[in-house]
This record gives sequence, C-alpha cells and structure tokens, in this order.
Amino acid sequence: MLLIAGLGNPGARHARNRHNIGFMALEAIAREHRIGPFRTRFQGVVAEGMIGATRVALLAPQTFMNESGRSVGEAMRFHKIGVDAVIVLHDELDLAPAKVRVKTGGGNAGHNGLRSISAHIGNDYKRVRLGIGHPGDKALVYSFVLNDFAKSEMVWVAAVCDAVARFGELLAEGKDPSFQNKVHLAIEAAGFGEKAED
Repeated sequence: MLLIAGLGNPGARHARNRHNIGFMALEAIAREHRIGPFRTRFQGVVAEGMIGATRVALLAPQTFMNESGRSVGEAMRFHKIGVDAVIVLHDELDLAPAKVRVKTGGGNAGHNGLRSISAHIGNDYKRVRLGIGHPGDKALVYSFVLNDFAKSEMVWVAAVCDAVARFGELLAEGKDPSFQNKVHLAIEAAGFGEKAED
C-alpha cells in the first residue's frame, strides 16, 4: 500500500490558498481514480482505493500545515508501511508556477509541512513538488503562500492538478521520470510550458 498525502491548511478560508495546492492535487487524484468517500481519521481525512493495480490511502491532514507530520505518522503506523511507501504532494516556492518535479529525500527548503513530516517519519519519503513561484522577497513569503491564487492562476492550477491525477498510475508504480515527463508534456499542451513564462 502507498500513502499519498496532500498538504494544506483545513477550512474554507484556506481552500484556494497557494499553500493548499497539495490538497487540490489530492482531490483531483481522488476524482480521477474514483477514490472515496473521505472519512475522518489519523487527524485528517482519508480515502482508500486503487490507482491502477496499486492500493492507496489518500490523506489530507487537518492539523494545519506545521503539524502535518502527526497525521502522516499516525496513518503510516496504522498501515504498517515504511517511509519508502509515502508520497507527499506540496507547494514549492523554488519552482516556477506550473512546474512539477519529483524527488526523494533532500532538504525541506523552509516548508513547515515537510519539516514536520521529516521530524515524525524521517526524510526519505517521496515529494511531488508543485511549483507556485516565489514572491521575490523572503519577507513576502508568508502572506504569498497564505493568499489565494488569483482567478487567472486557477487555470494553470487546474491543468497541473489534472495532469498529476491523470498520470497518477505512473507515480504509484514508482516510474517517477515517466510521470514527471508526461505531466510536463500535458501542462505544456495546456499552454503553460516554458514559452508561456517568457
């Protein structure tokens, strides 16, 4: 079994925040693969189902971002899975908007959700980094991530979440380079590739 956790802050007030793109991608995966309903468990909401031939638990921690590790750790212990079976979907300031990258381990780049997860389960889990861009000044980061995506941005956000969901089977099978490539091509086809940023 895989545990796929999308990161965000709970409640309607945060639903469209940049920090919540992990929740948005998780919801897209649940829709695409008909996984649900979500139930309250593990200090979050969780739904179990299949992505292709892989059994998965989709988890959205409801602990607020900086305590995400409590929820992820609890779900992991319950399902008796190792850190290598955990995938975390999160917003990434260091990637341009609409860029998606996969990596295992590494630093947390100041991301409080990742810092909390690493503190609870170690660092060697897989991350799907969903680029939201950087406001340009460190002092602006807090308000930037906790502000809503602009209406115009929601078009590329939807394209990213759709692509991640559509190729979720490759991610579940551990075919990270193929997943990353297909997602990149799909986002480009939707009009949000390299050229769209120039």
